[in-house]
Amino acid sequence: MPVAYLLARVYLREDDKLEGKLAYRRVLELLKEWGVEGATVLKSVMGYGTTKSFHYEGLEVLSYGLPVVVEFIDEEPKVMTAVERLISKFGNLFITLEEVRLCPYS
Repeated sequence: MPVAYLLARVYLREDDKLEGKLAYRRVLELLKEWGVEGATVLKSVMGYGTTKSFHYEGLEVLSYGLPVVVEFIDEEPKVMTAVERLISKFGNLFITLEEVRLCPYS
């Protein structure tokens, strides 16, 4: 029987820094420290944000600031606590939440 979980996505740029480290690495370290069940860093090859400027691999001048997404999943209370802690610690982060059903594994 599938189990209800919450998936959070933290949208960053690959060159963003938090506490002197690459932001995606620091977020991943904190999630592990806080006991979140699983997290993955996804690097994109192209994207744009609020500035509507494209960033993509292939053109060195435009490859600065490629989008990176840190996804993490756990039961809702743990995800919400982690999201609140990230916002409290770093302020202005773009985070989305999505309900998911996790298929049990052996």
